Amino acid sequence: MVFSTINANATTDATALTTAVVAQEDAADDAVEESASFHQELKKRFIEGGPEFMGIVLLCLILGLAIAIERIIFLNLSTTNTKKLAQDVEDALNSGGVEAAKEVCRNTKGPVASIYYQGLDRADESIEAAEKAVVAYGGVQMGQLEKNVSWISLFIALAPMLGFMGTVIGMIQAFDKIEAAGDMQPSLVAGGIKVALLTTVFGLIVAIILQIFYNYIIAKIDSIVNDMEDASITLIDMLVAYKKRK
Repeated sequence: MVFSTINANATTDATALTTAVVAQEDAADDAVEESASFHQELKKRFIEGGPEFMGIVLLCLILGLAIAIERIIFLNLSTTNTKKLAQDVEDALNSGGVEAAKEVCRNTKGPVASIYYQGLDRADESIEAAEKAVVAYGGVQMGQLEKNVSWISLFIALAPMLGFMGTVIGMIQAFDKIEAAGDMQPSLVAGGIKVALLTTVFGLIVAIILQIFYNYIIAKIDSIVNDMEDASITLIDMLVAYKKRK
């Protein structure tokens, strides 16, 4: 009697486990099918939008993302721990003089280190010369940070414009069909209106994606520029204190 009860419980547990495994497999299959259907639907809608405008919109997305990724990598590599760098430069300046401080800057990447180096390179002349060098080179570094960013803003504006142009052309085609048929039938205008809406949707999607990257890049540039300005003030204070000690 005991053994039969144990066998019955084992059979029940095995059945429950098999049911759970089957349910998990069904859920995984449904997720794969939904993912595949989403990509297929996206591809289908893209083709229905027409190759002329949809291809250009896709090109805007590809070029915009390429520039955005390049800028993000460049800006992340340009980011420096400014407080640590300022402390290292000050310690080197106090212990080894200007050349030691310049060596610290040479071994550090980023625009902040470059600004320090340019100011230290003019330290033997005067504080005014060092300040002018810092300001001038800061403008150069700012230009490097903002390089190609205007292209992203162009693609942000261009993608929805192309979508709206596709919308207008689709509506014109719809009215041409109505004029040719001499009758207002939904089947005549459905195709043109669909093309119009699809081009608009894809153009707006591209603009939204690129806008997110653009805002991140601008925020990153502003952060680095603020660090550069703080570094310039700190460097001038260092040089003033260094010259007073000499």
